Amino acid sequence: MITFSKKRIGALAVAVASVTALAACSSSGSGSASPTSTAAAGGVTQPGSIGVIPAAGTASGKAGSISFGYLAADAPNWIMPVIPGADNSVYNTFVFQWQLWTPTWFTWNGSSPAVDAALSVANTPTWSNDDKTMSISLKPWKWSNGQTVGSKDLEFTIDEIKAAVKESPDDWANYVPGYFPDTITSMSTPNAQTLVINMSKSVNPTWLEEDILDVPIMPAVWAKASASGSTLDFTNTSNAKKIFDFLTAASKSVSSYATNPLWQVVDGPYKLTAYNATTGSFTMVPNADYSGPHVTPESTFVGVPFTSDAAQFNAIKSGSVDVAALPPEDNPQIPSLKSTGYDYYGLPAWGDYFAAYNFKDKTGDFDNIASQLYFRQAMQHLEDQAGQIKAFLNGDGDPLYGPIGAYPQSQFLPANGKTNLYPFSVSSAISVLKANGWTVTPNGTDTCAKPGTGPGECGAGIPAGTKLSFNLIYNAASPITQEVEDLASNGKAAGITINLTASNFNFIINNYTDPGSPANVDKWAMMDFGGESISTYPTTFGLFNTGGSGQLGDYSTPTADSLINDSISSTNPAAVTNELSFLDSNLPVLWQPLRDHVYVWKTNVSATTPLAFENLTQYDPTPEFWYLTK
Repeated sequence: MITFSKKRIGALAVAVASVTALAACSSSGSGSASPTSTAAAGGVTQPGSIGVIPAAGTASGKAGSISFGYLAADAPNWIMPVIPGADNSVYNTFVFQWQLWTPTWFTWNGSSPAVDAALSVANTPTWSNDDKTMSISLKPWKWSNGQTVGSKDLEFTIDEIKAAVKESPDDWANYVPGYFPDTITSMSTPNAQTLVINMSKSVNPTWLEEDILDVPIMPAVWAKASASGSTLDFTNTSNAKKIFDFLTAASKSVSSYATNPLWQVVDGPYKLTAYNATTGSFTMVPNADYSGPHVTPESTFVGVPFTSDAAQFNAIKSGSVDVAALPPEDNPQIPSLKSTGYDYYGLPAWGDYFAAYNFKDKTGDFDNIASQLYFRQAMQHLEDQAGQIKAFLNGDGDPLYGPIGAYPQSQFLPANGKTNLYPFSVSSAISVLKANGWTVTPNGTDTCAKPGTGPGECGAGIPAGTKLSFNLIYNAASPITQEVEDLASNGKAAGITINLTASNFNFIINNYTDPGSPANVDKWAMMDFGGESISTYPTTFGLFNTGGSGQLGDYSTPTADSLINDSISSTNPAAVTNELSFLDSNLPVLWQPLRDHVYVWKTNVSATTPLAFENLTQYDPTPEFWYLTK
């Protein structure tokens, strides 16, 4: 994992994020040892991390070809920066698009949830008119065609976003009806580098900047309705639609990514020169006109897909890939990797892992069952986070009690996000169910014995005899497979029958989300594709508010809606913490443990800043800072 505030963490992240070094490898793993935050051995660590990032390189070294490994199932498949919700993965955005087109505000500073001003093409905006007017000044960076990135480019990008959501709310992942860009009343370009946006509603500036408008700017030279057509006035809504349809068709033509002249006009550190639509491999060469910071000389960035975790680890072990995520089952091999020439670093990704409930699945009255808080509490009692961290995450992970965890550290973590409100206990789960009208049959299937809405009854819409039996569709990758099997086993002990169905990341997010696949609304009760990364301002707007564009199973409560609205419209610093605190206790999803996201890289790959390795833990490579020392 949705760009509103999150991006979907898919098969690659799921397969690797659990890995950390063993304690015997001098780990300061967040799940097993006290984290450190000081420089160590000439390098740096962050609280909750394992391993040490080498200190910044002191010489520019030499350029070469630096390969970056990932699973083929997560290969980039959408290139236009206006990205639909269904394609909004961390791989399409951070790994692919952000290398070609620089975002307005680069919303990671290493692994810290903060803006990196140096990598942002826009300066910090100014606000006025009760936070309804936003003035954005752009740095005079260059497009690869020699033109200057300017206010007309940003205006064009926003007009195409408006055209996208008018065509379909699903066409821009950041979109929730009634919010940006619906609230825009006017835009103006008082000079070549400044765009002024007037809106009908006051907003929280941090939210709009870091969660909604942290988007790559598109060049206005794309304002055409055909490859050979003339440039159109994109401020005309009819023209904007034609342009959007043309760009969308081009983005769907995956096989032409490296040859279509459209995608060669970039302002990011790289230009795409090769893309294999069959394998998902790509090659990017340095953009000679890139205006941002980078190492000199700059290396070529090569994406190398692998068909399985085993294939990826074999490539690491043989030294045939320079930078890659480490599959979790190969965690014990870290000592040997160190001895064969790899450094490593791990930290939980900023975000969450969970199994989602489908609040609209009428099969077996599951919609009404899931709507009962007591049921979600019982399910959370069956989630053995500490046991899973030990058994499946090699002891290095962190329990997660809400939308954000303890690491990376954030000022927004609520007090109840630090404690387990629903500790693992099969007996507690059984007690909760019995207290709410269910006849519990351990190793059988529970049934509703007391229908109704009063105290001690099953709840609205749950008839007598209803069985606690439902399906859970999951991404068959480690450690998800082990985690859901453990949950199903614990559920069985409490008389809850969870029928598991294996699938894969792309299939799940395209077929088992209520907004994206309404025809399948009654075909899934729970699903687990992995999780969501989260933007630097951690509101769950879009994911847990009613009608959110990133909604999975249509969770909806007035309290959550009110708190989320406060987070995006109020500048009260406690607003987002209050929102997160409520979601910790109200359980919109089944929270699962955080997994340390570990990357390895050859010791002959260095960087001019440690942040260029640190940000790998957040799925956000910056290869423009990497170089070869030999």
